[in-house]
Amino acid sequence: MIARGTAATGALAGRPVEVPGPDGPWDAVLGTLAEHGAVVTYGLLPDWEPKDGDDKRLRALIGHDWERYTKFKHAMARSRFVASRLLLKHVAAAVISSRPELIDLAYRPGGRPYLRGCDQVDISLSHTDDMLVVGVTRNGRIGVDVETADRPMLGLGIEAQVCTPHELAMLETIAQARRNGAMVRLWTLKEAYSKAIGQGLRFRFTEFGFRLGDPRARVLRPDGSPGTGDEWRFGTWLVNRQYTISVALCDSGFGQTVDIAADTMLDEALFEALSGAT
Repeated sequence: MIARGTAATGALAGRPVEVPGPDGPWDAVLGTLAEHGAVVTYGLLPDWEPKDGDDKRLRALIGHDWERYTKFKHAMARSRFVASRLLLKHVAAAVISSRPELIDLAYRPGGRPYLRGCDQVDISLSHTDDMLVVGVTRNGRIGVDVETADRPMLGLGIEAQVCTPHELAMLETIAQARRNGAMVRLWTLKEAYSKAIGQGLRFRFTEFGFRLGDPRARVLRPDGSPGTGDEWRFGTWLVNRQYTISVALCDSGFGQTVDIAADTMLDEALFEALSGAT
């Protein structure tokens, strides 16, 4: 099922694909990945929350995250944590032709997730309320972020903490009724970009920005001048009329890795080197 909504920028990764459960639709996910080299997927918490949080099979599915999962005290945070990992593992398994319980999910310093042993594939994860989002690319790096589209972000002093001078001036030119939505989009774009570069909230949001209304969003310096090149692409969608999802994609310039199946992903040069050594 394709997300109901509109894209604020071009279909750089296709529209987000809804995954309502372990049965997919995986053809839609794989088709979008094949066409664009990246895919953004989403699921709803009630569809991915396990019925029995203590099921032994669940422990096998979420693997190393089991200990973190059991330490959550807040029920909603606990549910979102496990449901988002289940969605991520099922999406990753479909992408690399493996099984969810065999996906080894690990974390880099700062908390950025990655698939251990699958360097040709990059992933990103985000969630809020009942919405879970997973992004996958085979071309470089990816970051995704989601927020409720009507989250109040104006008049609370947030603008001064996360916007560049250029963005503040731009927001003033937007009609009051649309200004909060524009602020939410800016926030999700910044989150997605900072995740893609592996910085998260450690990268001050006042140090980079975006221009809304631009046919092709791109990172700008605080004064509004270009900050990145054509290797970066960005997109934003309104999904289910309730959530704003943004994605940041960086093309590494090494071309597409077409075959990313787990059993054929070993680099040929490395294989030859290992064969020669033995």
